[in-house]
Amino acid sequence: MVTVGVVGPRDLVTSTCRIVEDMAGVTTVPLPYRTETQTAEVVRGAPGEVDAWLFTGVMPYEVASAAGVLDQPASFVNYTGAPLLTALIQLMRDGHDPASFSIDILDAGQVEETLKEAGVATSRVHVLPYRRGLTSQDIVAFHRERAAAGTGAAITCLRSAYTVLAQETTAIRLAPSIHSARYAMQQLLVALGEARSDEAQVAVGICEVPAEAGAELRRESRSLGGTAVMQDDGRFIVFTTRGPLEAATSGFTQLPLVEKLGASHGSARVGFGIGATAAEAEALARRALTRAGHLGKVAAVVSLRNEIDLTLSGTSARPPRRPSLSLLSQRAGLAKTTLVRLQEMLAEQDDATVTTRSVAAALGVQQRTARRVLNRLERAGAAQPTGLQGLEGSGRPLVTYRLHL
Repeated sequence: MVTVGVVGPRDLVTSTCRIVEDMAGVTTVPLPYRTETQTAEVVRGAPGEVDAWLFTGVMPYEVASAAGVLDQPASFVNYTGAPLLTALIQLMRDGHDPASFSIDILDAGQVEETLKEAGVATSRVHVLPYRRGLTSQDIVAFHRERAAAGTGAAITCLRSAYTVLAQETTAIRLAPSIHSARYAMQQLLVALGEARSDEAQVAVGICEVPAEAGAELRRESRSLGGTAVMQDDGRFIVFTTRGPLEAATSGFTQLPLVEKLGASHGSARVGFGIGATAAEAEALARRALTRAGHLGKVAAVVSLRNEIDLTLSGTSARPPRRPSLSLLSQRAGLAKTTLVRLQEMLAEQDDATVTTRSVAAALGVQQRTARRVLNRLERAGAAQPTGLQGLEGSGRPLVTYRLHL
C-alpha cells in the first residue's frame, strides 16, 4: 500500500483524493491549505507515513520544492492537457472567443502546443508562467492588465486569484481532470518505485582485515543486515542490501564497524558496492576497496553507479570536483534553488563545514529534512562527512560535512 499526501486548496484536495483512491494499492492523506503561502508549512506538518507527495498544481509544488521540504518523491497535476481544453470548451459554451484569453502559472510552450493540437490560434493568448516569488497579487495584476487591453477571459490556476477576478471579468479556474490526476499519480508511482528499488539494491562489501579480526567482523556484520564469508585470498565478503547498509551507516556518513576493527587490530579497509545485481555490486566494491586503500590503514568507501564514491572513514587526498549546479541538481534530486541557498550560506562562512543544524537554519527546514538534503549531496559526491560535533547536554552529536558546491 502506498500512502500519498495530496497538497492543495481544500476543494481540489478532496476531488483529487477521490480520483487517486480509485487506483489499487493507494491511500491518501488530505493536506489542504488556505493559501499557497502555507504549502511548505503543510508539508512539514504532514504525518510520517506519507510515502510520496502529489500537488494539485505546479505552484504549490514549486513553492515546496524551493523551500527544500520535499523529502519523498513528488509530482503535480499538469493543467495544460485536458483541463485547459475543458476551459476552452466552457468559453465557447458561454459565447466567448476561445482563442483570446490570458492564463497564468503554466509553461508558455506547453500552452501553445496544446492549443495547436486543438486547432486554436495562439496569437491572442497571453501567458504568465510561474516564476519563483510569483504571488496571487502578481497574477491578478497580470489578468487585469490583459483585460484592460481587450484580451478577453482570464484563466487562472489559483483559487485566491480566481476569487478576485471572478468579480471583475470573465474568469475560469482550472481544476484537475480525472485523466490529468491519474496521469500525475502514475508518474508518481513510477518515481516511488524507482526510489524503492534503490532501497532493495544489492550491497556487497569486500573487507581487508587481519586474520584474527575475522570473528569480530562476522559479529559486527550483523549490524549491516548481512553475513561475512572468508574468501580464498584471505579477504572477507559481506552480502546485504542497500536499505540496511544505509541505516547502519547513518545515511552513508560513517561506518562504526571499521572504526571498531581499526581500533582493535590496527587496520581495517572496507569497500562497499551497491548495484542492481550481485555481480555489479561486487565490481563496484572492488573499486571502493581500491579507493579505500589510498586513504589509510582504517578506511571505508561506498561506490555507487555514475562514478559516485562516498568516503565513510579515512581522509581523501583531494576534494572531489565540483559539478555544475544543474548537473548536481539532477544527480542529487534537489532543486537548484536549494543548491544556490547552500552556496550563499558557504559564502558567509569561514570554511565549507556544515551540519544538519546549520543547513536546516539556512534552508528554513527541519533537521530531518536537512539530513536528507546532505545525504543526497553525499551520494552525489558533493558532501563529505568529516567528523562529529558535540552538543551541550545529552544531545546526539552532529555529523559535520564539507560541501563541494
